[in-house]
Amino acid sequence: MSKTQLEVRPRVALLMLSIGALLLAAGAAGCAPVFSKKKKREATYAPTESVIEVVAVLRRHVPDDTYRFPPAADFTGRNVYRASLLRLENLELMHAEALRAGHMDAVIAFSKGRALERLRAYDLAAEHFAAAERSPVLREDAERAGRVNSAIAEAVKIGLQPHDPLSPTSALPSDLEQVVAELDQRTGQLTALLEQATDAPYPAILREEIERADVTRASYFVATRRTRPGGNVRAVGELQRVISRHAPSKYRPRHVIRLADLYAELAREYVEAAPPESLIFDPASFRELVEAATQLYEGVASLDGTPEKLEAARRLEAFLAFGLQVDSERFSN
Repeated sequence: MSKTQLEVRPRVALLMLSIGALLLAAGAAGCAPVFSKKKKREATYAPTESVIEVVAVLRRHVPDDTYRFPPAADFTGRNVYRASLLRLENLELMHAEALRAGHMDAVIAFSKGRALERLRAYDLAAEHFAAAERSPVLREDAERAGRVNSAIAEAVKIGLQPHDPLSPTSALPSDLEQVVAELDQRTGQLTALLEQATDAPYPAILREEIERADVTRASYFVATRRTRPGGNVRAVGELQRVISRHAPSKYRPRHVIRLADLYAELAREYVEAAPPESLIFDPASFRELVEAATQLYEGVASLDGTPEKLEAARRLEAFLAFGLQVDSERFSN
C-alpha cells in the first residue's frame, strides 16, 4: 500500500461524516476496506474489517426519527446504534496495530459519539465529540454536537429520576410542588434546546427526553395517588396528558395501556372497598371504570404491527374475566 493511499483513505472517511458530503460518502461506501484488500470468505456474520462500512451504516441512520419510529435493527436484529458502537470497539481491538498511527481516531471518535447519543450516554458522547475536534473536516460538526450533548446531559439530571423498585434505598419525594417544578424546569430546558438544535438527530432525541420527563411525572402521580386527596383523578389526568402531548410517539400504545391499567386497578380497588354482594356496591360507578379500561385495551388491541397489540389483547381478556367474576359474585350471593 503506497503512502498516498494511506493518506487518502482516512480523508475519505472523514468526509463521509461531514454535513453536505453526500456525494463523497456515496463514493467512499464503494471503496475497498481500510484494513484488507481482498474479500474475506467467512460468513455474513464475520467481524467487520472496514471503518468505512461501519460509518456508512451509522451515517445512514443518523437522520432516523426514533421518536416516532423504533430504532433500526441491523442484520442480526440488534439496535443499529448499539451494534455500530460494538463494531467500532471491536475494530479498535482487532486492528490496534493498523490504527496506531491515529489517522482514523477522529472518525472513530465522531462515530462513537453519534452512536452514544442515541443510547442516552450524552456525557460520553460529548467526550467523544471533543476528541473528534482535532480533525479539521469534523471540527465544526463535532463542536456543535458536543455542545448539544453536554446541554442535554445537564438537563436530564434535573429533577426526579425514574424510580428503581429494586433499589433498597430508593424512595419517592413527598414534596409534590417541588417535583413538578423541577420536571417543568427540565422540560423547559429541553424545549429550548429543541428550538435551537433543529438538525438531525437532535429533534428526535430531545422529543424522546421530553417524553421521558412527562412519563416520569405521570408515574410519580400514579405511585403517590393514595397519599393525597383527589390523587386518583390527578393520576388519570397525568396519564392522559402524556397521551395527548405525545400522540406521534412510537410509545403511544404503551402510554394508553398504562392508563387502561390504572382504570383496571381502580376497578379492582373499588370491588375490594365495596364487595359486589354488598348493598354499598354501585353498579354504575363500577361500570364506568370497566368501560374506560375496556375501550382503551380494545383500542390498542386493534393496532396491527405493534408489539403492544398482543399485550393489550391478553390484558383485556384477563380484565373481562375479572368482570365476569364480579357479576357472578353479585348475583349468586
